[in-house]
Amino acid sequence: MADDDVTLSGGIKGKLVDSKQKWAEEGRLLTGKTAAPSERLPPGQRLVETWPVLDLGIKPEIPTHAWRLFVDGEVETPATLSWDEFKSLPKTELTTDIHCVTAWSRYDNRWEGVSARDLIALVKPKASAQHVIFHSYDTYKTNVPLADFAADDVMLAWNWNGEPISRKHGGPLRMVLPKLYFWKSAKWIKRIEFSVFDKPGFWEIRGYHNYGDPWREQRYDDEP
Repeated sequence: MADDDVTLSGGIKGKLVDSKQKWAEEGRLLTGKTAAPSERLPPGQRLVETWPVLDLGIKPEIPTHAWRLFVDGEVETPATLSWDEFKSLPKTELTTDIHCVTAWSRYDNRWEGVSARDLIALVKPKASAQHVIFHSYDTYKTNVPLADFAADDVMLAWNWNGEPISRKHGGPLRMVLPKLYFWKSAKWIKRIEFSVFDKPGFWEIRGYHNYGDPWREQRYDDEP
C-alpha cells in the first residue's frame, strides 16, 4: 500500500472524549428499561431522519488505489485485499436500522458491500478464534464476539442508500453491525483481526459496555 497516499487530517477531540467518558461515569441517557428486539426502537432512543456525524476528530482520506484490508490473526488463510480484489467478492445488499449510543436511531438504511459471512468463508477462522477486533485507519479499535460478526445481517459496506459512503461516514468502507450500538460498526476499516482473546477497544476502555446491546440498554460498563 502507498502509505503516503493516505492522509490523516485533524486530531483527537480531547474535550469530546472527556465528555463522553463523563457520560459513562454518570450513566447519562440511561432509562433503566429493556425491550425485545421485536420492539423496533430500543429503550431511550429517538428517531432521526438525518445521519449525524460522530468521530474522534481524525478523518482519513484513503484513495481506493492505496486502500488495503488486512484480515489476519487466528485464521487459516490470512488475506490482504486491494480495493479491486475486495469488490470482486460476492456482493450483498441489506436494509438495516442504526442505533447510536448517543440516543438517536435511523430506520431503513440501505447498504451494499460484502457479507461478513463471505469474508469468513474466505479466511477460514481457526477453532481457537472467539473474538474479532476491528482496526481503523484513524487508529480507532473496537471488539465483538465472532458469533456476532458471523450474523447474517453483518457486512462491510461501501454504499449507503445508493451512493458511495462518504468520507465523513467512514468511506470508502465501514462495518455495519445493526444489532449492536453503532460505535461497534467501525468506520474506515483497515484490519480485521480474529483473536483467541477479547481486546476492548477505544470506547470500551473508557467506560462503555464491552458488548453494547441496544435492547438491553448496554450503553456503559455495568462494572465501572
